[in-house]
Amino acid sequence: MDAVCLDDVMLETRLDWRAVARVADGAPLVLSKDAIARIETAHRIVGALVESGVRAYGITTGVGALADTVVDRRSQSRLSRNIVLSHACGVGPLLDATSVRAIMAAQVANMAHGYSGVRRDVVATLCTFLETNCIPDIPSRGSAGYLTHNAHIALVLIGEGRAQVDGVSMSGADALAALSLAPLVLEAKEGLSLVNGTACSTGLGALALSRAAALLDWADAIAALTLEALGAQMAAFDEKVLALRPSPGLLAVGATLRRLLAGSGLIEAARGKRTQDALSLRAVPHVHGAARDVFDVTAAVVDRELASVTDNPAVAGTPDAPLVFSQAHAVAPALSQALDSLAIAMAQLSAISERRIDRLVSPLVSSLPPFLATDPGAGSGFMIAQYTAAALAAENRRFATPASLDSGLTSGNQEDFLAHPTAAANKLLAVLDNAEQILAIEYAAAVQAHDLIAATPESEHIMPHSRAPGTDRLHRHLRRTIPLYADDRPLGQDLEITRRLMRDVDVTEM
Repeated sequence: MDAVCLDDVMLETRLDWRAVARVADGAPLVLSKDAIARIETAHRIVGALVESGVRAYGITTGVGALADTVVDRRSQSRLSRNIVLSHACGVGPLLDATSVRAIMAAQVANMAHGYSGVRRDVVATLCTFLETNCIPDIPSRGSAGYLTHNAHIALVLIGEGRAQVDGVSMSGADALAALSLAPLVLEAKEGLSLVNGTACSTGLGALALSRAAALLDWADAIAALTLEALGAQMAAFDEKVLALRPSPGLLAVGATLRRLLAGSGLIEAARGKRTQDALSLRAVPHVHGAARDVFDVTAAVVDRELASVTDNPAVAGTPDAPLVFSQAHAVAPALSQALDSLAIAMAQLSAISERRIDRLVSPLVSSLPPFLATDPGAGSGFMIAQYTAAALAAENRRFATPASLDSGLTSGNQEDFLAHPTAAANKLLAVLDNAEQILAIEYAAAVQAHDLIAATPESEHIMPHSRAPGTDRLHRHLRRTIPLYADDRPLGQDLEITRRLMRDVDVTEM
């Protein structure tokens, strides 16, 4: 992969969520000369603050409720190390490598703004981790905002904790040795900067956006395949009709459906069969389009977060006239609200997919063979696959409860408001996991429906006509790997393969 470079002009060109997602997928991250200069200037400013003896949060004082406890100069390096050790208290299963890389990329982006005050070596080591695929072990649970995840990355920088280097698990000290690096001895403020900021939620948010973008495209394509199998009435998707509701997302989905279904004999044969379809069919542009509109807002918020300085305190000025500002930039209510909103939108998108699956399998509303079985009665076909989709959709409804409203009290009531952006990011990723599998079930069921239609003699079925070229590509993509299902193997393995086939291909390029 090409390297992603932190650009020279911070406020005009900078890392966006797409760049972070590329780094998460394996691209290296390279510091530009201007980024290095900003980092080094900020470090000299911290040195000047230490020399001046001014009281500065986390530099010459403790942290949290200990903000007014002065730390003498000899103890400032120990303070940085102690912050890392004490804050590394995450619990639960480890994050996957892609998630950890996304967080480290966002950390580098924040420090490269030039307001954190860490040494160049600190940021360069994080970049080396990305280049060599050194993945610190980060427990996935226990973050009320940002501290614990970041601290577990910092552990490896100082030769503590554990990491995986090219998939091999080892101690933090051994990981550094494998990279020919020595453990960092942290200086003033570096411990706080390493655990501070919104890198965790921002990195995970960028990763979620990358997954959601692909899933939105797949959702439109899979819906088209289902609409065709069920003989949808295309009048509801007419360009002029949809223009009566001016939503960019809705109009984009409508255009995609018309393009994919153009030339469909199945759609043409069903024209005028019903006055209107059920809402799970007729409202595809509205639900999918709303998710796209929310996606655009969320992407803008994540990009704004990447452009923001989220370290507290922020250092500024010059080494001759140093300035330090205590503020609340590490709190991210806008980010948590945006991630919560996208989780709700994707949960709704998965819910309408489950309803379409039900229409494909239910003999009460479809003229297709019951439950898409090749031998109804002796075979159950996709009956229980719809149960699975219903269970996942119900779980998504629970995940869609906003994390941003949880708040809470920490650090002796000094930190008496919490926005929970990391929890919001984790919930969104969980929703995407479920939505991906629900859509995979719909994809497999829709392809099965098409095959059963094709196998039905014209005298017994009103839709013996051909698929559109656009949907035929989708059908062939799945059938190259998975044959018709005839209750002859565990269905779950087909559904997992379908999910992988979706992950491996950009549907817009098929």
